[in-house]
Amino acid sequence: KPPPRKRRMTVENAHSGTDRPVRVYADGIFDLFHIGHARALMQAKNVFPNVYLLVGVCNDELTHSLKGKTVMTDKERYDAVRHCRYVDELIKDAPWTLTDEFLEKHRIDFVAHDDLPYTSAGSDDVYKHIKEAGMFVATQRTEGISTSDIIARIVRNYDMYIRRNLCRGYTRKDLNVGFVKEKRVRVEERVDEIRAQLRSSREKLEDKSHELLQRWEDKSREFIGDFLNLFGRTGPINQLWKDGQRKLLAVRERIGGAIDQEKERILEGIRSMSPTGSPEHSWGSPGGFYPIDDDEDDDDEELAGEEEFRDAFAQGADEINDDGTGLASAVDDTTEDSGDAAAAATA
Repeated sequence: KPPPRKRRMTVENAHSGTDRPVRVYADGIFDLFHIGHARALMQAKNVFPNVYLLVGVCNDELTHSLKGKTVMTDKERYDAVRHCRYVDELIKDAPWTLTDEFLEKHRIDFVAHDDLPYTSAGSDDVYKHIKEAGMFVATQRTEGISTSDIIARIVRNYDMYIRRNLCRGYTRKDLNVGFVKEKRVRVEERVDEIRAQLRSSREKLEDKSHELLQRWEDKSREFIGDFLNLFGRTGPINQLWKDGQRKLLAVRERIGGAIDQEKERILEGIRSMSPTGSPEHSWGSPGGFYPIDDDEDDDDEELAGEEEFRDAFAQGADEINDDGTGLASAVDDTTEDSGDAAAAATA
């Protein structure tokens, strides 16, 4: 039992400090206990340096008659308030309007509530006489959160919460919904699930396509780099091409030199077979190096010797190799045969 009060405590005395805790009272319905309730009780607990906080909770009968139906029962609301850490003492069946007898019974020094006039029970402000007595301390409401706001959210999203509870095992009788309503809600739930699956699949496909595109870009850069390294000016292909060109030029020069040498040898052989100083055996004569003879019977033999020499020369040119030995051997053989023929003709 609280000790009797010798005199009423003033706000100045409460702030300056006293030899006992300041007894502050806060009341309410506290339906669907939320953060707004907790912050109001926190402010009441810390309004003075040393506070003993008493919290009154109205019962269902009084609340339903003066304010309306609650979501939670009075027993549930009692337990919710009792477990708030700022509460030192819970007063059940709290009165709607505070009387002097109630204040004296609980030795209440101050009453904490928000400063807005609370119109109810035929009064413009149920805390008017408390304010006039200098026993009122104001707390601040938390904007955007209240029991009415929470109920409005549920009503506004009624179908969503019906669907939510049906998915959690509640029956339509538990939720007080009809058969058609239940089926419609379940169909909507299934449609939403399919949409969510399609959305997830699309997102995965987009992620996969981006990954594949990135890989393709990386491979393309790698391929282009390898191609440039291989076929560029300093690449191995270009180097091989230049080396091949140099080798072909060297072979061509060797073959050209060998051919020129063979031509000189052939010409020297022809010149050596033609008697010097004889006007009948000039290189520019129609008969070649054969002697000019007016006898028509010898013309066929001269033409045969000339064609034999040309065939041998062509065969020697075809069989030439890198060192030029093929043409030389052919010329030597032809020269020997032609020398015999020329000696016979001269004789």
